[in-house]
Amino acid sequence: MLFELSPALRRASHAVLILAAAATLAGCQVRPLYSSTSGTPQKLAAIKFSAADDRIEQVVRNQLIFLTTGGAGEAAKADYQLTMNVTSTRADILDDQISVGVTPGRVTVSATYTLTQISDGKVLKTATRAVTSLVDIGNQQFAKLRAYRDAEDRAGRELAEFIRADIAAVLGR
Repeated sequence: MLFELSPALRRASHAVLILAAAATLAGCQVRPLYSSTSGTPQKLAAIKFSAADDRIEQVVRNQLIFLTTGGAGEAAKADYQLTMNVTSTRADILDDQISVGVTPGRVTVSATYTLTQISDGKVLKTATRAVTSLVDIGNQQFAKLRAYRDAEDRAGRELAEFIRADIAAVLGR
């Protein structure tokens, strides 16, 4: 071998590598996002939500209020403002009408939202999220309307879960 390290130099290089790894890992901060010590639940409970324009936006808004406050209702004194616009679209999965009984379809609920700090008007996060819910559509008109509504409700509740996770990640920093 052309280059041989002395035992003392080898031990020193191992020590330097261990110290470098320890210093790198010391910068990592892993902690529960929703723990009371992080302060995230208190920050989530201090969010004011914009008024809803339609039924599906009301579903998302109500679920967000429930998720952020643990069922305590909207905050009396808010530190943050969440403005959102929720839309819903319906589509058939199959274009042809060969099925006699049930036709598969999908409902996509999308939200564009902005989280703002009320004290200084600073925008903390702006994002768009979408959730798709599958639905089986029957031949009866009422059953069809109810199936679409149930699919919108499912997608709206799931969308609220995603938005809450996004907001918690921002407020937990």
